[in-house]
Amino acid sequence: MKAVVMISPGTPEVLQVQQVADPVIENDREVLIRLKAAGVNPIDTKLRTRGTLYPDKMPAILGCDGAGIVEAIGKNVQKFQVGDEVYFCNSGIGAAPGNYAELAVVDERFVENKPSSLSFVEAAAAPLVLITAWESLYDRGKLQAGRKVLIHGGAGGVGHVAIQLAKLQGAEVATTISSKEKSDFVKSLGTDLAIFKNEDFVKVVLDWTNGEGVDLAFDTIGGKVFYDTIPAVKVYGDLVTILEPDTSLGNLKVARQRNLRIGLELMLTPMTKGLMEAQEDQAKILQQCRRLFDQGKLKIHVNRTFALDDAIEAHRILEAGSMLGKIVLTI
Repeated sequence: MKAVVMISPGTPEVLQVQQVADPVIENDREVLIRLKAAGVNPIDTKLRTRGTLYPDKMPAILGCDGAGIVEAIGKNVQKFQVGDEVYFCNSGIGAAPGNYAELAVVDERFVENKPSSLSFVEAAAAPLVLITAWESLYDRGKLQAGRKVLIHGGAGGVGHVAIQLAKLQGAEVATTISSKEKSDFVKSLGTDLAIFKNEDFVKVVLDWTNGEGVDLAFDTIGGKVFYDTIPAVKVYGDLVTILEPDTSLGNLKVARQRNLRIGLELMLTPMTKGLMEAQEDQAKILQQCRRLFDQGKLKIHVNRTFALDDAIEAHRILEAGSMLGKIVLTI
């Protein structure tokens, strides 16, 4: 099959289009999927730059998100038949081949039926950001109806899904953005308050909440933003981040004084730790989101698509930053 292979850590140029052996079903509950599209996520560019989590298994095929058609099934597969349209988040971190390829073999327990209302491209853009936003807001942040939420980077891949999930839960949402185009975009998703990056977002949030701060802040940017957000969260509130806090940029003194609950979200943990049940739980999130997509209550925004052969350019665009929505490789 044709695949994009990462030959070593480095710049986008380490990605090479090659012919590699087709993956084969080795477990009775695995399915062989003919991929139609693969999502491109920031974790892909980070692994490409720094090296995968399994450096002894190079070269590697990146790409956690995939969507396609079931081409063959193991003898004990229960959920799927040949011809079923599916989407999933699995592999792509170096332990096993990812989805920048024509074929993938995945345990059926980590796969869900593709939302019928989505194209393969849209479906491939969705899994990682859906799981990340869902776990951050609902599991880490314990979001409830009537709460006020601050979501950083609301026009991005995770952010634009998080806005919708927060609104579905009955929350009021403020989000930070960097342009008029992004302001219009997040408002179309139901955002109650869009805050431009040149504004003092803490002051704006405190004004919005009558000086109390938000019940939950969701940091998708990291760096100094994480520490700057602390005074914007109410006493006994929640601050969830998808980035590792950089201790050289601040401390948690004010967070402790405000008795904040800090949540650290990494949706890759089930994969890296081999937690089968947790991976099944993540697939159940995709199952619930499938219903939301098909009911018209949730949507995914694909900003740009690239052919598999153009993965280098897709990585360049993503690393340039300020992305609205998602990038997808078509296969």
